[in-house]
Order: sequence, then C-alpha cells, then structure tokens
Amino acid sequence: MEYIEDLKGINSSGLSTFIKRTLSGFPEVEKVLVLFPDYTRIDFTKLIAPLILERYKDSTIDFLNAGGTHRPMADGEFEKKLAIKKTEPGISFINHEFTNPDNLLTIGSIQKKLVSEKTNGQLDADIAITVNSIIFSDYDLVIAMSGTVPHEAAGYSGGLKIFFPGISGPDVIDLFHWAAVLVGIKDIIGTINNNARDIINTGARAIFDKMKAPVYSVNMVNTEEEEDVVPVGLYIDTGYEGFLKAYKKAAEASSKVHVKYLNEPLSQVVQVMPENYDEIWLAGKGSYKLQKPGVMAEGGEIILYGPHIKCFHTNSRIEADLYSLGYHCKDRICSLLSEAADVSRNAASHLINMCGPGMVDKSTGKEKLYFKVTLATAIPEEKCRQIGLSYRDPATIKRSDFAGPGKLWIEEGGKYLYDIKRKEG
Repeated sequence: MEYIEDLKGINSSGLSTFIKRTLSGFPEVEKVLVLFPDYTRIDFTKLIAPLILERYKDSTIDFLNAGGTHRPMADGEFEKKLAIKKTEPGISFINHEFTNPDNLLTIGSIQKKLVSEKTNGQLDADIAITVNSIIFSDYDLVIAMSGTVPHEAAGYSGGLKIFFPGISGPDVIDLFHWAAVLVGIKDIIGTINNNARDIINTGARAIFDKMKAPVYSVNMVNTEEEEDVVPVGLYIDTGYEGFLKAYKKAAEASSKVHVKYLNEPLSQVVQVMPENYDEIWLAGKGSYKLQKPGVMAEGGEIILYGPHIKCFHTNSRIEADLYSLGYHCKDRICSLLSEAADVSRNAASHLINMCGPGMVDKSTGKEKLYFKVTLATAIPEEKCRQIGLSYRDPATIKRSDFAGPGKLWIEEGGKYLYDIKRKEG
C-alpha cells in the first residue's frame, strides 16, 4: 500500500508529488474507468482527477459517479467535482442511473443464511449482487476513488462500498440499507468492522471475481476549514485485499479527525446543513450522527436547519414512499410495512434512521421517540406535520439562542460523528 498521511493537513505540493509518483506506477493502458463519489460528498477528488487525466492523456477515460440512489449530476457538477472540462479530448462523464435496468447486471447473490446471521435473524432473504455492467466492459484499468467518514450503514464510508451498493441496482440498495437498519446505527456508525460492512465485502468480492481489469483503490480522508477541503490522508492499494487494507487505514484516520467528544448529553442541537445536502434524504445525516448512546438526552431536540432544502427526496417515487409511511421508529415502520409491501426498504430505512431510538407501547399502541426531529427548511409546516416531523420557521433560528449547557450549534451539519467522552477505568 502507498499512502501519505498528516492529520493536521497535507501540504499541497507534497500531496501532488505523492499522487504523481504513485500514478506513474500504474500500468500503461488505453482505456480507463474512474469511479468517484458524487456531488453529495465533500472530498479532494478535484485534486486527483486532473492528475489521472494527465497520466493517461493519450487514453480514453470514462468518469462514472457512484451515486447510489442520489439524483443524476449535471455536466457542470461533474466539471466542478473533477476539475476537468467536458471538452477535454478522450473523456466521458457518466451518471450511474440506478433505476435504468439496461445499465445493470446481476452476477449472483449473498445467501440468506449469511444475511440472517448478520442481521441477528431479522432478515431472512438473499441479497442480489446487481451492479452497473459498465465495470465489466473492455477497460484496461479501473480506478475507484472514495472518501472516508463515519457512516450510518457501513461504519465508515469508502473502500468497497463504492461498488456495493455505490453502483448497484435499486433492489440491492433497498435490501442492503434495510439489513443495516435492522442491525442499528448505534452498532454500526463509527466502527471499522461490523455486520453491515461484512455484507458489503461479500457483495464486492463477487464483483471483483468477475472483473478482468486491475482495480486500484484511491481512498481519501479530509477535513474542512472555512469551506476549504484539507486533505489529511490518501491511501492507495490494488485488488480486493488491497481495498480492505486501504479502507482500514483510512477509517483509522477518520476516527481521529471526524469524531467529536462531548462531556454531557445534548438537549437541543442545531445542525446547519451544507448546500450540497439539498434534500432531507441527505440532511438526515444531521440526526444519524448524533445517535451514539448518551449523546442526545431523552426528550431532546435535533433541529435540521437548511433554508435551501425544498423536498424530502428529488426522486418522486422515493418521496412518495416517505410520505406513505411517515417518520417513525423501527417498531412502527415494521408494522406499517406489513400492509405496504411495495414501499422501498431503502426509504423505510431512512425513516427509521432519522427518528432514532423509539418504541411502540403494545398495550396502548402509542409511539414514544427518544428525541424529536424538527425541520427548519423551505418545506412548509403542513408537509412536515403530515410526514411526522416537527416544524420551525427558519427565520426564527438564531445562533445566539443555542448557547449554554446542553445546547449546541453545529455549523458543519451532518459531517461529524458525536460521542460521549467515556471515563477511563
């Protein structure tokens, strides 16, 4: 494995020299596929992609975003993310388009015995290994760039996740996220090895076994300062085992720079959502990353502040699924799904993850949530109430009102994992 790491920030000149030197060791090829994180991720893809273009300037290069269920990227968004113009000779920008069956190929399945084992018996079903068929095309080299931060369904993002479920089909994405939510955020987020990651690795292994071209992992870790991306780690390796090694090294670095520790539980938090979180589907990370045990006080409130957010999801089908069930705890959603089998399990997973811990009293049928989630966005109050969330006019949100014991204003909303500082001994 080749890597460069400085948790205080990597010098731009040193980073560039490292990348150029490492890329020089990649094989000479005619056709390259580059996978990269989409517009929802903040990383330093833009510092690496132009150097890949420079290294393979006489080759054909296709850039494929690993967008999962996110909306397609416009050409301008590709150019901004990659720092490459569409007019550059020999390159193409490609959206994953997870709902287009013509893009997808099923190569096998994760057997239900393993799925049941990893979900403690809560899901007894095969998970198809369906992936964008482009990766099996006549490429001579595949380069997979990924960023690593704490993640609610994978422990940490990055590594093999960019293949499975990053460029998977809708059924895969549904069942994987459903399996993860059944395991639970508190047992996944911020852990390097976990049951959900085992499912990712199993699916990705089958994909790697079918791929003919050599595959390189380019795993990024960065922080942000005053809206500038600060690289702190870059880990490069090849092959399936190399991806595992690079991911582990990146996750260890992420655990040191992306986790913030608190001395006491929080009663009220404002998560200020960044502009690239343009739907509640993404802004939900503001809730997910406050769900380590003890971080939120019982009865507390998480306010997701984003006046630019106008919808729950840009995909009308997924948004309809969200409205059909509403935001509830796991017990309630599982009950509702018994009569709504056609609802996306991925949508159901988001609904559960947003609400966090809760229960339904079997004798009264009343639902009790551990904390409440309030939206201070451009979504009208009526729609917030209809879908099961609280509302607050974003114009009333003032930072000065959220100071003092038990209160916290988080400017970098949804980006950092919070945990309680544990007493030694």
